[in-house]
This record gives sequence, structure tokens and C-alpha cells, in this order.
Amino acid sequence: MSLTVYLGIDVGSVTTKLALVDEHGKYVDSFMLKTAGKPVDAVQEGLNKLYAQKLTDYEVMGVGTTGSGRNLAGALVGADVIKNEITAHAVAASINVPGVQTILEIGGQDSKIIIMRDGIVTDFAMNTVCAAGTGSFLDHQAQRLNVPIELFGETALKSSNPARIAGRCGVFAESDLIHKQQLGYPVEDLLYGLCQALVRNYLANLALGKELLPVFSFQGGVATNIGMVKAFEEALGHKIVVPDHHQTMGAIGAGLLAMENHQYTESKTKFKGWEVGEMNFHSITCDCNGCSNNCEVITIVEGGEEIHHVDNIKDIKGNIIARWGGTCGRWDIS
Repeated sequence: MSLTVYLGIDVGSVTTKLALVDEHGKYVDSFMLKTAGKPVDAVQEGLNKLYAQKLTDYEVMGVGTTGSGRNLAGALVGADVIKNEITAHAVAASINVPGVQTILEIGGQDSKIIIMRDGIVTDFAMNTVCAAGTGSFLDHQAQRLNVPIELFGETALKSSNPARIAGRCGVFAESDLIHKQQLGYPVEDLLYGLCQALVRNYLANLALGKELLPVFSFQGGVATNIGMVKAFEEALGHKIVVPDHHQTMGAIGAGLLAMENHQYTESKTKFKGWEVGEMNFHSITCDCNGCSNNCEVITIVEGGEEIHHVDNIKDIKGNIIARWGGTCGRWDIS
């Protein structure tokens, strides 16, 4: 007997997450892996691993994709809905965190804040520029201090006198950290000082002018860091809720959106099947010289000769499943 499920895929710059929810929106399973600069490979491997760990057969009724690589993932697997991360995280939080009004989300390369009232997104902000407001900043500094990232939060909580580290800029923060290290600060005080610096950066850049009300939901990979959770609780003066599946909330939200789409439209899914994990895909670039924009057009091909650049876009052979990159949309297929 098969289980009716909806698949959500969240392709980020650092990690790719896949999640399954059932027809009632309840979490079923998930899998997460490093994107490692190869989103096509990550999506395929993720599909294979998620299916391999199944306890029963799945009947996929809908697929949703989100994240920075959502369009690419949608073309590969045959997505029914393609939504931005704000929508996906908000939907997941509204289902899994009762009464949520503020969503704090920090990933590897960006961070977001989402303001919700009565289950509706009323405001949001994203940081895609400053490295000091991301998880990669913490990873890099943990390596500098020779502390495994898995022990970062646990070690930071031992701090009794956290170092005051400038956190408005990644470059200045690193310089300040080195200075404090040379002054002899214990590693735990440096680590918790980094947590506080990142929280100050986050609130100063993303929360400026916004009314932050509980319930607070902390989502994304950085929510695993208990030092960051404590720093947010101190800064906001409220308890922070970390959902059980905080790292895959984007994928869960994409799955929930696919479920909503199917139940509303009753349309047949475009999902190409789990065998997508074994298909041969490659991307081909071509410079379009049709106007002064000189756009670089990307074509995703299934099968065909494995080449990665052509001079004339009409020379591309094989099963073209998606194309984008042109300003005017002349060559787009999606």
C-alpha cells in the first residue's frame, strides 16, 4: 500500500533540502545534503537518497520547489509550483509553529526576517550582501578558532564574559576577533561574542523599523546553534521556538504549497518520477548577440551531446527542458 505524499525541494547556495508531507500536511521524511556548487547533482542525489530511505511506497501527487535554485530544480523534476523562500518558510511556520508572528531565518549565504499577522505575511526583509549576517560567517570563524561547528553553540554557552565584537561588517568582525584573540580572551567568550555580533547585525539590518512580536520561530541551519538561540532570546527578551525540522522548513513549505495547489486545482502532477535521479542532465551556455545587452543564455538539456558552450543557440541538440537568462525572454523555455 502506497502513501500519498507531496514533495518539496529547497535548493540553496550551500545546502539542498528535500521533504515529504502527507495529504494532511503532516511531515513524513526529509533529506539534506551539500549543494557544493552542483545543484543538478544535488537534486538528483537528494531524490535518490530520500527514496532509498523510504519505509513504504510513495504516490507523489504534487511537487513544489523553492530556494535560489528553484527554477532549475522545477525544470529538472517537473514542479507543479515554484515559489520564493519567503512564501515557503511562512507557510511551513504557520502550520508547524502555532501563533507565529515573527520568523527569523538564517541560512549559509543569506538571512531573512518575515513578519506575520493572523497567518498572513505583512512584511519581510532579506540580507544577501553582508557576510556577517550569515551562517558561513560563523563557520569561517569557528574554523579560525579551531572549534568544530557542531560544538560551536555548546562551547559558546560556557561564556561568562563574552567579547564585544564589531558585527556590522564581516571584514571588521574578523579583524576585531583576531584582536580580541590576541588579547587573550577565552575561546568560549569569543564564540558567544560572535553570536551576539551576528544577532546585532541581523536586528540592525533586517528588523529596523519592524514590530517584532512573539511567537518567534527560528528557522534555517543556524538555528541548530544553541548559542545563537540564546543570543536572540537575550536581545529580544522572549523565548525563541526552534521547530523540530528547522533546517528543512523551506522544503516542507514547498511541499505544503504543492499540496494546496493539488487540492485546489485537482490537476495531475507534472512530476517526472523518482527516476529523475538517474537521468543525464547538463547545462549549455550561449551568448546572445541579438542586441546590445549581450545576454548569457543558459539551456538545460536532458541527454544529447555533453557540451557546455555553443556559439549559436540554434545548434543545441537534445531534449531541452528549460532555458533562461535573456533580458527580453526571447529564448526562455520554462
